[in-house]
Amino acid sequence: MGNRGSTFRELRRLIPYYRASRLPLLAAGICALGAMLAGLVIPLVTQKIIDGPVRTGDTTALVWLVLAVAGLGVVEAVLLFARRQLSAPPNNRAEAGMRAALYAHLQRLPLGFHDSWQSGQLLSRGVDDVATIRRFMTFTLIYLVINTTTIFVGLGIMYTLAPVLGLVVTICMLPVLVSTYFYETRYRVVARRAQDQAGDLATTVEESVLGIRVLKAFGRGEHLRGHYLKQAADLRETGLRKISVIAVLWTTIIVLPGLAVAAQLAAGAHGIAAGTMTLGTLVASITLTTFLTWPVESLGWFLAELNSAAAACERFGEVSDTGPAVTDPADPKPLPRPVRGELRFEGVRMRYPAADTDVLSTVDLTLHPGETVALVGATGCGKTTLTALIPRFYDVSAGRITLDGTDIRDLSLNDLRSQIAVAFEEAVLFSATVRENVAMGTHRPTTEDEVREALRVANAEDFVDTLPQGLDTPIGEQGLSLSGGQRQRLALARAVIGRPAVLVLDDPLSALDVHTEAEVEQALRRVLHGVTALVVAHRPSTVQLADRIAVLHEGRIVATGTHRELLASSKVYRTLLSTMDDDASEVEDLEVTAR
Repeated sequence: MGNRGSTFRELRRLIPYYRASRLPLLAAGICALGAMLAGLVIPLVTQKIIDGPVRTGDTTALVWLVLAVAGLGVVEAVLLFARRQLSAPPNNRAEAGMRAALYAHLQRLPLGFHDSWQSGQLLSRGVDDVATIRRFMTFTLIYLVINTTTIFVGLGIMYTLAPVLGLVVTICMLPVLVSTYFYETRYRVVARRAQDQAGDLATTVEESVLGIRVLKAFGRGEHLRGHYLKQAADLRETGLRKISVIAVLWTTIIVLPGLAVAAQLAAGAHGIAAGTMTLGTLVASITLTTFLTWPVESLGWFLAELNSAAAACERFGEVSDTGPAVTDPADPKPLPRPVRGELRFEGVRMRYPAADTDVLSTVDLTLHPGETVALVGATGCGKTTLTALIPRFYDVSAGRITLDGTDIRDLSLNDLRSQIAVAFEEAVLFSATVRENVAMGTHRPTTEDEVREALRVANAEDFVDTLPQGLDTPIGEQGLSLSGGQRQRLALARAVIGRPAVLVLDDPLSALDVHTEAEVEQALRRVLHGVTALVVAHRPSTVQLADRIAVLHEGRIVATGTHRELLASSKVYRTLLSTMDDDASEVEDLEVTAR
């Protein structure tokens, strides 16, 4: 009973999505019930024909009785058609609503959630599981209720016609109900396992497609193919277990109604011979049993689908029930206009939920309006974490970050992120045109002049104009048709098109040569004069373009100053400078410039 309660508890998740459609779905259920009841009446008319015109030879009423059978058949067909017409639109709307809600919720969830979930599992929940729920609501749920009702009504009619025959059918059906309950509990476990394995398989396919260059370069295609085949084999094995469970159930369901017919024939023949039963009653009873065969047989399949839908609801809820760690404040403060761009870190500490130690510990740093600060530090010291706190991809564990004196947690996310642009080390582009990818950096509509200006800032206009359709050239998935430097320049153009007050660059220029990088930096300073910029730097050529440098070491800002000042005062900075990923000649030139 605990499992059954869990099943219906999971299905209750669907109420908000189907509440608006309850009337058409109720009407669809009534139509389905009417169709089944019309079918149940046909055996009673058959009894009248056999015990009337056939037995007596008086065919006066035969035409009307035959027309009644035909009419009931037409009514049944019309009601089934109406059931489809009534149930399909609301179910498809609910399916679209669930997908839209899940997609919107995924956008609100923190980066930590996406870091811990496989994309294939999320894809499986948003596509396959929602489709499973829609199929259940469109057909299975209605007929699970209707067929169960039909069985009880049919048995009631049978008891009215001949209690003995009704008892025979009841005795044969009880094992069906018991076996159905037993096997559907086993089926749910197997169904959930199959859905999870399908998500893992989707993840492998997605990763192998996105990483096809790596697989080919290292000749590891066969290795991943073996992994894929192992997952596919596991899914196949689980699928066979599902079939095994269903096969046993269906065997029971199919055999017992046949036995019921045989037992009815034996009892009915004895009753007719004894004069206690008419031939019409026996035929009507057997016809009713035949009519009830599908409702009885379908119970096993419907209960299997019920458990598949419950598992799909559970998997859907694992995502939709996860609350966003970063949310808008209850009463957001307005950001003073115009935004100056002063960014201040005050005693900032950061620890990830699953970590035992702080990534950042007591970070104090001020970026003055219009100032470019380079953030340098060894690998793993927390540079990327620090930049992720500014647009509130994560919230600080302690301390605060302010923008123009206002704690960023007191601002609405839209207000905050409209003033902060981020360009990541890994340039992520979407399957859209160049124009659409660049325009994604701002909420407002953009003109072609604005897009081109952003491209000029990022030193990307020339190569874009050489593309087959210029700004309207479609970029393939992940922008893999472009070079690394081209992708990063488009990502930089996307970051600057909204003219943000604060620009956060997580080393987005790593794929550019030194000359192009310097041109982009100079263009940024010229066109975006007065913008506050925090740049994670791994190259001396980037460091020297900053107004000031902040050294992050073991989660703390241990030194700030100009390049010349830090060379003279910070041993940590000198060590970092010597290990930066640049030619030795660049480091020497930088040191000469400082002297």
